[in-house]
Amino acid sequence: MHGNILKTLLLSALVAGTGPALAEVDEAARTEAARNASMELIQKLGGTLQQEMKTAGPAAAITVCRDVAPQIAGELSRRNGWRVTRVSDRVRNPMLGMPDDWEAGVLEEFQHQVEAGRKPAELEFTEVVTEADGQRYFRYMKAIGTKPVCLTCHGAREQMPAEVRQAIESAYPHDRAVGYSAGQVRGAVSIKQPVEAEGS
Repeated sequence: MHGNILKTLLLSALVAGTGPALAEVDEAARTEAARNASMELIQKLGGTLQQEMKTAGPAAAITVCRDVAPQIAGELSRRNGWRVTRVSDRVRNPMLGMPDDWEAGVLEEFQHQVEAGRKPAELEFTEVVTEADGQRYFRYMKAIGTKPVCLTCHGAREQMPAEVRQAIESAYPHDRAVGYSAGQVRGAVSIKQPVEAEGS
């Protein structure tokens, strides 16, 4: 899977600048729509987080990820007829955000790409897959990078403000979403769309 993902990562990076780089024009259009939706989720969530941190402090921002992020993802899912979610290989809430096998493979490739010198903001991946039920799906993932502000809640546990650490430990006793450094892949926006949804 590593080689196929690397090939598609390189191709998908060219879509915006050179036109339809994927095998079908329809896939290029789907990629553009998915990219726009993922950026909307990232930007809305980021803006809400920053505002909450300014007005109520970093501990209050924990509830934004818990409550607001699923609301934004749900709105995008309903609007487009897709499944839009965030996934990570180190989740805060094991009930949400656990990747399936396909997503786990893409996350692993994103990590390899960052280790090779690429920036998380550059990384996306697309593929049309046929699942066990025989249904074909267009799948898309956009990497979410770790910015310095993210380290307040996702950095080294011993370096977190005491109130943040206590809030996380209280709300998420099985938390694994810590220990990140700036520039690492924190997770990804994942979009899954039935191919037939657009008459393909």
